[in-house]
Amino acid sequence: MKVIKTFATAFFLLSAGTVSLAQTITVKVNTPQAPVQPTMWGIFFEDINFSADGGIYAELVKNRSFEFEKPLMGWKEVKKEGKGNVLIVNRGPENAANPRYASISVNGVYGLANEGFRGIGLQQEAAYQFSYLAKAKEGSLSGKVVLLDDKGQPIGEAAIPAAGKDWQRYTVSLKADRTVAKGSLQLVFSGNGALDIDMVSLFPEDTWKQRPGGLRKDLVQLLADLHPGFVRFPGGCIVEGRDLANRYQWKKTVGKIEDRTLIVNRWNTEFAHRAPGDYYQSYGLGFYEYFLLSEDLGAQPLPILNCGMACQYNTGELADDDDVETYIQDALDLIEFANGDAATKWGKLRAEMGHPTPFNLRMMGVGNEQWDSQYIARYQRFEKVLKEKHPEIKLVSTSGPSESGDRFNYLWSKLKNSRADLIDEHYYMGPEWFLKNAARYDNYDRKGPKIFAGEYAAHVRDKEIDGAETRNTWGSALAEAAFMTGLERNADIVHMASYAPLLAHVDAWQWRPDLIWFDNLRAVGTPNYYVQKLFANNLGTHTVPVTMNNTVLTGQDNVYASATIDQNTHRLLLKIVNASDKPLNYKVALQGGAPAKGTPVQQVLTSANKTDYNTLEQPGVVKPVERQLKAEKNGVNVELAANSLNVIVIPYK
Repeated sequence: MKVIKTFATAFFLLSAGTVSLAQTITVKVNTPQAPVQPTMWGIFFEDINFSADGGIYAELVKNRSFEFEKPLMGWKEVKKEGKGNVLIVNRGPENAANPRYASISVNGVYGLANEGFRGIGLQQEAAYQFSYLAKAKEGSLSGKVVLLDDKGQPIGEAAIPAAGKDWQRYTVSLKADRTVAKGSLQLVFSGNGALDIDMVSLFPEDTWKQRPGGLRKDLVQLLADLHPGFVRFPGGCIVEGRDLANRYQWKKTVGKIEDRTLIVNRWNTEFAHRAPGDYYQSYGLGFYEYFLLSEDLGAQPLPILNCGMACQYNTGELADDDDVETYIQDALDLIEFANGDAATKWGKLRAEMGHPTPFNLRMMGVGNEQWDSQYIARYQRFEKVLKEKHPEIKLVSTSGPSESGDRFNYLWSKLKNSRADLIDEHYYMGPEWFLKNAARYDNYDRKGPKIFAGEYAAHVRDKEIDGAETRNTWGSALAEAAFMTGLERNADIVHMASYAPLLAHVDAWQWRPDLIWFDNLRAVGTPNYYVQKLFANNLGTHTVPVTMNNTVLTGQDNVYASATIDQNTHRLLLKIVNASDKPLNYKVALQGGAPAKGTPVQQVLTSANKTDYNTLEQPGVVKPVERQLKAEKNGVNVELAANSLNVIVIPYK
């Protein structure tokens, strides 16, 4: 990657260039308009790009229960001395959720090695908890677990207690004496005998909130730093599945870890050129963990449920009309799981899992990106039952996979007068579309359902970047920031918005761009991440008008703006995007108020080139810089760097 000037240098060299004469931007701080919903800026989690297994779910062992289509995928035999073998046993009806286990026979020294998810990341002196289910069959075996570096050399080990005659979980702690990004794990047995093993697991002990078997700490911290208002989960297209047999079924993702039913991830073969072949969903990150994550982040949970339709881009399977009641019952049971007391069936399960108090579920999505009359018919059946039995739950419906067109128009025509609370709109378009559509919602009908901008990202295709593949460039983030000023300005009808997708493993992605990139040890926020963070961390309570020459500022001279006030702290939170290639000077005038005691600050996000992006090796190429401003009688003077997002915070009275 070419060497790039830091923004700090580029920004403060503005004085050496030609800066336009200052115009006045007027903000009416005494004219609060629409309340800004606490859910305005949130996050959308879908298990794509190895976001869950191999990502935020901190399990380091791949195919821990031997349930992949190829039972030993991710495993290799370790043959050291004497003889040994491994057989995969299928219990079938005896344990339908987790039928397989490995039966190991040893006469000498023998075992199995696991490669992890594109390797196993291990930190020097960090503690790891190894566990497995085991039972002895015959003879006497001693065992040990060994951590290996990328060259196969041991960097940590611990003895495993001898297994008893009944299934039991055995746990040991061990440390790595070196940091490696792509290590592996060996499970080695010595002696003469046989045993059965299942649910072979390795977790870092330093997980998010130190929960055993929990989430990867650095990735959750990046999400927490966004201060999201909601978490939409579990997708996305995996809600639908390629067919109904492989749709997401929340009831199979709760309860004991070993009782959750693994399925293949629909992204395993979706794109032939990026088909990993080893992408499955263990559901260690299931609906209970999603609710818990939402609670940890102070965000409202937004679960999305299958409505009886598989992905229409794949098989397009439909549940029989008589079977749709089963899908509706799943929705009712989910509300009970989230909000019911411990005397109810599903509330009791939640309590047994460790959360006796309700999760306070307030909204739910029906379907993901479905379209046409078959979706409307199914949605209407959901709506009728849910609105009668749970009027407190807001319902999110869909406008389909596109931002416009016949499908979009048809769905809006049917849903406009429905009881849907929010309509989910998606747009994956080029940066030019986002700039041109910054005023998209200015003239939307205020009498219909509210808007959820549930999935959006500006896709930049530049052959100079990477063979015309999309990247998280600063240019894409800048266009999204301009569009987001329009979302915020229309907060009376736009109640929620989330970038998509959220996470991506650098060695195992299927789709890009993505908000956060990671490998087995590190994570980096993209320029798009910092745009989201700046908006979400400067939310405000009410919108206020922003004008220039008595006109709403949305694209004049390639400048876009929106503003909110925080009535609790008496701060103006002004967002200005300069999408032009030249620096600009403005006077920000407060109408109906004046700067109060306290120093105004300007947070600036920009870079020398719109093709710049952050990497794990260079994480700070595009990152916000803060500077102090000088308050004047009724405002402040600001300089806007070329191609920049600026968040200006002014205490006012």
